[in-house]
Amino acid sequence: MSASGSSRAKFGPRSYVGAHTALVTPFLDGKVCWEDLRKLVDLQISAGIDGLVSVGTTGESPTLDYDEHVEVIARTAEFAAGRVPVMAGTGSNSTVEALDLTRRADEAGADSFLLVAPYYNKPSQEGLFRHFSAVAEATDKPILLYSIPGRCGVEITVETTLRLRQKYPHIIGIKEAGGQVEKAARLVKESDAEFIVLSGDDSLTLPFAEVGAQGVVSVASNLIPGPVARLAKLARTRQFAEAKVLHDRLAEIFRTLFVEPNPVPVKHCMMRAGIIRSDEVRLPLCEMSEANRLLVEKVADATLASFR
Repeated sequence: MSASGSSRAKFGPRSYVGAHTALVTPFLDGKVCWEDLRKLVDLQISAGIDGLVSVGTTGESPTLDYDEHVEVIARTAEFAAGRVPVMAGTGSNSTVEALDLTRRADEAGADSFLLVAPYYNKPSQEGLFRHFSAVAEATDKPILLYSIPGRCGVEITVETTLRLRQKYPHIIGIKEAGGQVEKAARLVKESDAEFIVLSGDDSLTLPFAEVGAQGVVSVASNLIPGPVARLAKLARTRQFAEAKVLHDRLAEIFRTLFVEPNPVPVKHCMMRAGIIRSDEVRLPLCEMSEANRLLVEKVADATLASFR
């Protein structure tokens, strides 16, 4: 039974290979700017992005209030209008809250759910298994796990991932953001052929693909969706020589967008490129230092110019 009691998945598991943009949440004068969000969704889809992630870390989920969180998901699903899958970030360090967010996101039109490992309270692997099991038992829509130990203080191990996959087939994949190519290789090798491994780092899209991963959840694609979508496709179809050329062209922007906390740099670049009207973020995030701002602008300008 799905979280809403009736809705079912519109997109099959293979819809989640490729490049998925971890959308920023545009703000204007302190509020979510729905006009900019609509424009951003249309830009992403027209550029060939395979899917959208709504209200992940890049979408500033920690500083959106509960109602904003759900409305951003609902509006993103409305604007996407079934053209690509919309994956909703519904993770929490409280299982009760993750369940409620997942239910509300389902009702709001999300096609699937991205569930980050509970953060700060650092559960054991058994605690992680029970947490994700509770959510999996409340929905029949696809779930992707999200392991990012640098932010959460705990990783979802290969063993826990495989255990969850075996018990809940609609846990269709994992966004692996621990920076370990070896772990990606193990996930691919030790899981079944249908399980999807996505890189959580733009810079590792190609190295992950070389060991069998099938795509990326990208921050850079907010700014350059076309090149990121092409890189993911080339890598996924094992056209590695051509992918390496493109990866090398993008390597500097991939690095530079993380000189300060995400999504501060990418929002600034998007504003300068006319994609969104404001680069506002919410405290405790703040604007970049002058030196980093100049660096980011230089690299972004050169990257955008090279793809015109």
